[in-house]
Amino acid sequence: MHLLIRQARVVAPSSEFHDQVVDVLIQDGIIKNIGKDITAKDAQVIQGKGLHIAPGFADIFADYREPGYEHKETIASGLDAAAAGGYTHVMVVPNTNPTVSTKSNVQYLIKRAQGHAVNLHPLGALTQDIAGKVLAEMMDMHSNGAIAFTDGWKPVQNANLMLKALEYVRAFDGTVVQIPADAALSEGGLMHEGPVSTKLGMSGIPSLAETILLHRDIELLRYTGSRLHVTGISSAEGVEMIRAAKKEGLNITCSVTPYHLALNDESLNTYNSLYKVNPPLRSEADRQALIAGLKDGTIDCIASHHRPQEWDAKAKEFEYASDGMNIQEVAFSIAYQAVGDKVPLARLIDAIAVKPREIFGLVQGVFSKDNTADITLFAVDTEYKAGGMVSLSANNPFADNTFNSKVIGIVSNHKTTLK
Repeated sequence: MHLLIRQARVVAPSSEFHDQVVDVLIQDGIIKNIGKDITAKDAQVIQGKGLHIAPGFADIFADYREPGYEHKETIASGLDAAAAGGYTHVMVVPNTNPTVSTKSNVQYLIKRAQGHAVNLHPLGALTQDIAGKVLAEMMDMHSNGAIAFTDGWKPVQNANLMLKALEYVRAFDGTVVQIPADAALSEGGLMHEGPVSTKLGMSGIPSLAETILLHRDIELLRYTGSRLHVTGISSAEGVEMIRAAKKEGLNITCSVTPYHLALNDESLNTYNSLYKVNPPLRSEADRQALIAGLKDGTIDCIASHHRPQEWDAKAKEFEYASDGMNIQEVAFSIAYQAVGDKVPLARLIDAIAVKPREIFGLVQGVFSKDNTADITLFAVDTEYKAGGMVSLSANNPFADNTFNSKVIGIVSNHKTTLK
């Protein structure tokens, strides 16, 4: 298949074409030519206002629910959603049934994703069955394709176990991924603890639930000299703690969700369970601190925390509704609308496409002639109304929003998907 991309601005700092407007000819997944006024017979032409081309987006924390919860999402539908959102690489959490805590579970996920335009990378469980009691066979999983290790939505609470995990992954230069949420301080909480929760009469989750566990994990990281990635950072205090740890030289990185960049706890004034997430949406001051942390690089990357839920899981009293948003298909548009006037586009693309690859050792898509295309096409400063989602679930409060950017499609694994 011939694809001719016309007049697209390149956002790829490692490329000689960075920030240039070029034509790109792709044939059977290979970049055949980059230049001006390229012509090609019988090629499908992509052009339009605000068109950009970037390295393929990489999502480091998504939940495709399979095996065990296929009524919420499957690997096939999840990868289709990822492609629609501009992702060419996705790391999936191990919170399935059975959990991804053995090499056979890792192999199952990789096999199920074969042949798709999007590359799937399993995150192996830190503890057996994600029970938080005994370490899983991480070396075995690593040898069979697990890219990093986490208990996903159930952060490790036992300090001794976390210490052992950080020590263990050093044997193969692995990375531990952790959501900073202390279970005891979060227990019973429904939203961020503050004036809004008081006004609404809902139990709060204090920022302390984040900072207490983050402080512990930073201390353990300092002790072990290992590698830690903190995902779902949500508070100003948390950002400042990571900033200080980086200045100290600790091997720590972190990511933020698109919805924490875009929303604050005022969104819960309607008691709409679509806004129930964990870590919770916090104050406007916290949101602004997250944006500042993204801009200056303290926050390395953006992770979707894509978590599909079936209708029944959300259509109930707020207290009993399940956590999570299903947003992978519009994650870039959410982030761009939230921070586009504050964070340079190059930094945003760095956070959603480049840094995730650097942190987790994914192959960097090199934008140059004769290389295999691993790219995302998107347009900015153009109106786009979300809708027609391909995911099996619809727990997405942004589903009917109008955005000022949109993903056009991806070219990856010698395949092209276009909206």
